[in-house]
Amino acid sequence: MRKHNFSAGPSILAKEVIKNTANAVLDLNGIGLSIMEISHRGKDFQGVMDEAVELFKQLLDIPENYHVLFLGGGASMQFCMAPYNLLNKKAAYLETGVWAKKAIKEAKGFGEVEVVASSADKNYNYIPKGFEIPEDADYFHITTNNTIFGTEIHEDYDSPVPLVADMSSDIFSRPVDVSKYALIYGGAQKNLGPAGVTFVIIRDDIPGRLERYIPTMLNYKTHIDQGSMFNTPPCLPIYTCLETLRWLKKLGGVSVMQKMNREKADILYGEIERNPMFSGTAEKDSRSLMNICFVMEEKYKELEKEFLEFATSRGMVGIKGHRSVGGFRASTYNAMPRESIIALVDVMKEFEKKNL
Repeated sequence: MRKHNFSAGPSILAKEVIKNTANAVLDLNGIGLSIMEISHRGKDFQGVMDEAVELFKQLLDIPENYHVLFLGGGASMQFCMAPYNLLNKKAAYLETGVWAKKAIKEAKGFGEVEVVASSADKNYNYIPKGFEIPEDADYFHITTNNTIFGTEIHEDYDSPVPLVADMSSDIFSRPVDVSKYALIYGGAQKNLGPAGVTFVIIRDDIPGRLERYIPTMLNYKTHIDQGSMFNTPPCLPIYTCLETLRWLKKLGGVSVMQKMNREKADILYGEIERNPMFSGTAEKDSRSLMNICFVMEEKYKELEKEFLEFATSRGMVGIKGHRSVGGFRASTYNAMPRESIIALVDVMKEFEKKNL
């Protein structure tokens, strides 16, 4: 039976990306060595790093005054690293979910944190609007997509202070005006590669702003100066990212991907709205294209476990919702094929027919 992987992360990768990575594990470009055993300082891996950085810049149209880094530690390390490098007196944060809340917690260790708006009052089912960004803040931090609650920011904010964004789960899903951001970071394991590498896009005037001592490994300047190779980088995950970037370029880039993602989301959200057994959890104008959350209608709540078992028996993998929301979550990242969305919709229709 074919499996349809809706896991929130580590998540689905394009089949050709997996195949090409597997080939490189056995033999990288015919050199007779595995990508896992070559020196990160040798020309073979330097070629991998250089191409990955170049494709990153091409696909997102990153301006010349930005650097692209591949680091360890996950986005959770960036929750600390960003304020360590940027927060002098006060930072502003938009609280839209669990990961934004964790970033806020870390920032409080370095200075005052002003939460400009929060959607906690409705269990993070919407993106706040109409808030003001304080002009005396050292930076303003947002989480652009919220994997647990299924909400997403679909625009690039105009900010009077440096804008910092965690784009772990929606990077490369749409065009981004990088020039509006001072720092963009994220874990790779949603739309880019396997777990184990973190991407950072940083404007060149950001490092060195603060006078305090910053530990070497947590200083962005260290990694800029050393081309992401101050210490041994996560070579295999970076190679997989390169294969994903090649795949994305071949498809036509982020504009094409955005169109595909909208079509996939429209199909699934359309069924959620049509099917009397289900309802979405996020407000319509805040709905994510990457993580689609839905629950059983109240009068069918007792069938929730049965639907999960039914869907699993039909090859649906990873659709159980996070405990904070319950119900179901279909993560429809870039590599998720349209056919898998249709397969899930067919399962929902079949379950409806079986029970109504």
